[in-house]
Amino acid sequence: MPSTNVCKKNSSPPGALSRGGRRCLFGWLLVAALVLPAGGCAYRLGPTNGLRAHARSIQILPFENKTIEPRLVEAVGTALRQQLQQDGSFAIDSHGDGDVVLTGTIVSFERHSLTFVSRDVLTPRDYRLTITAQVTARERGTGRVLLEKKITGHSDIRVGPDLVSSERQALPLVATDLARNATALLADGSW
Repeated sequence: MPSTNVCKKNSSPPGALSRGGRRCLFGWLLVAALVLPAGGCAYRLGPTNGLRAHARSIQILPFENKTIEPRLVEAVGTALRQQLQQDGSFAIDSHGDGDVVLTGTIVSFERHSLTFVSRDVLTPRDYRLTITAQVTARERGTGRVLLEKKITGHSDIRVGPDLVSSERQALPLVATDLARNATALLADGSW
């Protein structure tokens, strides 16, 4: 009885596949193509909280600024809207009838020295800017608190000739980091 093994060696020149070798390779590729996707990859597109995209709407009210730093409210509000739109879990509602109302208070804006100029241990070269906000999300209809947490965002900056200009340029980055953290908490909520 002839052998039915198509993956056996043959006398083809080195580097060339025989007809049986090509069939064997095709068979293994077919098996890999069928088995690998079913191997447990649990990736999912869209919201991760079980709801469909834009199933709920969110209204973002202007945050209160308890710091002495101006322009934080606008930067944080803009960054929150952009991140929530990019995430796609919520529809942004600006007319006052959203399912969820997001409010917050910016409680601190801090600058910490990270590195110093060589040969001068008193002059910082790099700073870390941090914004901390107390964020609250409530259901409009019931008033139930969905999220109430202090959230921070930060970014590192290199000081140029003018510290104020460097901070002004980094402010959107810090606000975006805070908004990204808040959006992750809102989108992954269990409500």
